[in-house]
Amino acid sequence: MIMESAVGEQIITTNLKQFLLVLSVSLGVATLPQIFSWFRHIPYTLLLVIVGLGLAFVDVRLVTLSPELILFIFLPPLLFEAAWNLHWAELKRNLVTICLYAVLGVVISIAGIAFGLNQLAEISLTTALLIGASLSATDPVSVTALFRELGVGKNLTTMMEGESLFNDGMAVVAFGFMVALSLGNAKLGFQPILLQLVIVVGIGVAVGGLIGFGISYLTQRFDLPMVEQSLTLVSAYGTYLVIEELGGSGVIGVVTTGLILGNFGSRVGMNPRTRVIVSEFWDFLAFFVNSIVFLLIGDQIRFAVLGENLQIIGITIAAMILMRAVAIYLLSNLSAVITQHQIPLPEQTVLWWGGVRGSVSIALALSVPIGLPQRETIIATVFGVVLFTLLVQGLTIKPLLQKLNLLGDAPLRDQYSQLATRHVALERVLQHLQSDKRPGIDPEFYRYQETLIKGEIENLQTKIDKLQIEYPNIRTFITEQFREELLAIEADTYAEFVRAGRLNTELAPMLADVWENGNSH
Repeated sequence: MIMESAVGEQIITTNLKQFLLVLSVSLGVATLPQIFSWFRHIPYTLLLVIVGLGLAFVDVRLVTLSPELILFIFLPPLLFEAAWNLHWAELKRNLVTICLYAVLGVVISIAGIAFGLNQLAEISLTTALLIGASLSATDPVSVTALFRELGVGKNLTTMMEGESLFNDGMAVVAFGFMVALSLGNAKLGFQPILLQLVIVVGIGVAVGGLIGFGISYLTQRFDLPMVEQSLTLVSAYGTYLVIEELGGSGVIGVVTTGLILGNFGSRVGMNPRTRVIVSEFWDFLAFFVNSIVFLLIGDQIRFAVLGENLQIIGITIAAMILMRAVAIYLLSNLSAVITQHQIPLPEQTVLWWGGVRGSVSIALALSVPIGLPQRETIIATVFGVVLFTLLVQGLTIKPLLQKLNLLGDAPLRDQYSQLATRHVALERVLQHLQSDKRPGIDPEFYRYQETLIKGEIENLQTKIDKLQIEYPNIRTFITEQFREELLAIEADTYAEFVRAGRLNTELAPMLADVWENGNSH
């Protein structure tokens, strides 16, 4: 008994050391762009992959990446955070297109990759289908992070994120069916596939919706930010585990819960200040988890194994890129027929090239049963393709955006923010200078400083006016920024009154309505 306890403690100590090592390396890499400006040209997630590859090259293995670690520990918070921040109004506007990409796009991807591998690489159909199912889930974390940094349009970002959220669930369902097919526990046919899909997705949506609305109702009863924040964390993991236990899609369930809490529960059950606290918590958690995941993806690469399967990887990449193009361009036109809304060709091109693969694909490949033939080939192929999409597609998406003139106005926003901040700072200096007349200081000095500051303020105002005239769209950003400042002041005032006991916490739903109405203007 003492021996078992000592062994258990040794395992815990070793795992803790490994975790701290991974965390230290990943957070260290994430800070590199702040120290060396050159690294700012590379999204930090891709920088983590590159550093992981460097560690793999010298054969330093931080931890062993398992499917359970990805699917049960890393995936739920990433799904929840993305769904929490996905606005329903924007999602609804593109829902038909996203569903076409997420459902039919997955089918096209699996069929095309499987056919290419079966015909050109002479791989068995069941193995080819497993590779196709593993690679049907897009994971554009680095791409969407770059979109936000560059100010790319919300419409394109929503389509990219929405497709990823929903096709993760479809890919997991499809992969489970392919594994059952390989083991002889299922038959390939339209009716059994459709029935399985309806059951798995239905359980996910139903249970996820029940948990989401249940927590929304619960948070209306009290105003405790830390408790409400903890409830969202429990709901992310709890939803996934419960639905998987019931035989449904945990991915779809977490997405459903996140969408409900982010768009409904946080509005009616949380006051504005609490919503800010919870949102900041999930932003941190997503950054934290992504930092670990992308470092480990690079660190798990086995270069010798990739070299042995180079031909298969090349064929898979070609088939995947071709099928992605077929799916995006074909389904975009189909969506235009249904919705009467045409997606611009440049945006379709970015959606095609930005469909990178990541942690979900790797988790699915690693979860292939050990008894199945060519398991190592499946894993090596998926790792090789994921590496290609992250490094080649991920690093070339910015030049593509520039070529297609889809870069947003982020540089202009930064320029305006710098000018406006200096303007406000000098106004405060001027006020202090005019109100604080100290004895012993020459009045001429006051007049000279006042003239200098007023001249600089006028110069800044001229630059701001010129910026607004040349780029009228910047006025929308200015208005949004000012409205956010007003709402922040309002939220701080409510929080101050609650702490002082001058405001009843039961008013939180009404205050949330005020916040919601402010966002709609």
